Amino acid sequence: MLVFIAGGGRTGAQLAAQLLQQDYEVRLVEHRRELLSLLHHELPTEVIYEGQPADPNVLKQAGLDKANVIVACTNDDATNLVLCYLARNLFNVRRTVARINNPRNAWLFDQNFNVDETINQADVMAHLIQEEMSLGDMMTLLKIRRGRYSLVEEKVPAGAKAIGVELKDLGLPDQCVVAAIIRNGQIVLPRGIASFEAGDEVLAITDEEGAKQLEQLLAPPDRNAM
Repeated sequence: MLVFIAGGGRTGAQLAAQLLQQDYEVRLVEHRRELLSLLHHELPTEVIYEGQPADPNVLKQAGLDKANVIVACTNDDATNLVLCYLARNLFNVRRTVARINNPRNAWLFDQNFNVDETINQADVMAHLIQEEMSLGDMMTLLKIRRGRYSLVEEKVPAGAKAIGVELKDLGLPDQCVVAAIIRNGQIVLPRGIASFEAGDEVLAITDEEGAKQLEQLLAPPDRNAM
């Protein structure tokens, strides 16, 4: 898989380095001289292409037409929008990811500019704080479908309401699916007749409302009494 990164600042450079470690093919485009000199010390020379990221000729020469995904992470929101638009309409890139520098511009990053996914640091931090304050000991491992769903994990404490109750009788909404139960280091298939035991680690895919209901069922008894 070829990942095309536009913008060689800290975000782009770190992303390129991590993807290379995971054996992805990477191409990074940057035009600023001061950054290029740093990039050549951090990344293989064949990964780096010098040129203006939003120039269609540069994008063509750098191989955007062969990319599976583009990550537009320059420090200019207008450039990132243009990059996603060009990538889809001129180069038929299947997936586009764009960095939002100014949260006030977030409303622009939609399908009108062919933006599939966004990286909005302010939004990410706000959601993390909200989840930490509202979901107690539940940990969010992964966001899915633009953040609508999450893969969450929680350990079942002694005395939780859900202990001993078959999964089919827990009353969880359709948008909350128990994906796995880890018990004594082994995976227990979450069939309808299965039930939780104290010390289990529960993995579930859920929306926000389902996460709240699951948290209540897995909360320690002292919290339920409050």
